[in-house]
Amino acid sequence: MNPPLNNDVSTKENILNVTLELIKSEGFEAVTVRKIASLANVNIALVNYHFGSKQKLISEAVKVLLTSFQESFEVLDDLTLSPKERLKMFLLQYVSTIQQYPELVKRIITQGAVTFESQYEYGIFLKTMGFHKVQAILQELTGEEDAEKLMMMMTQVFGAVFLPTLMLPILQAGANVNLPPIEMQLDILIDRYFH
Repeated sequence: MNPPLNNDVSTKENILNVTLELIKSEGFEAVTVRKIASLANVNIALVNYHFGSKQKLISEAVKVLLTSFQESFEVLDDLTLSPKERLKMFLLQYVSTIQQYPELVKRIITQGAVTFESQYEYGIFLKTMGFHKVQAILQELTGEEDAEKLMMMMTQVFGAVFLPTLMLPILQAGANVNLPPIEMQLDILIDRYFH
């Protein structure tokens, strides 16, 4: 087989970007190979050529999202920022990714027994690098040494930030709750619990 031409690479990226935008605007259930091909201005065979199946295409879309999450961990290594600033910047970047693709994030969370290869890879990253970095920043902020307590604190911080982000449409529509911007939410969280 010949190596792909440059236009093949851009076509593949276009198909992937269209898939991500479709998920963002219409949700997971709206994703069909036919719709993606139409929106990407390519034929269905080209979508299948580049990705093999709808499931593999969605797996690649999940991989893009999880790569964005991985990149947000890099700010935790920036020692020019205070621990509070690093935690806030990390959470802002993480939430920004969630806000870009809320349907994709919800689907990943609720996937259950169906796990994409990229989710497994991300799980390995979290276990080997991600959790360690967040726990280290929490340890730096609190002085806590107990690994179980640090893990609990980490899940509480994630829950305090991600639950409102993912539930915002429901809170606004159903309960008429308007939350302040995420920066303000993070300032309150960090100032209140990490003084």
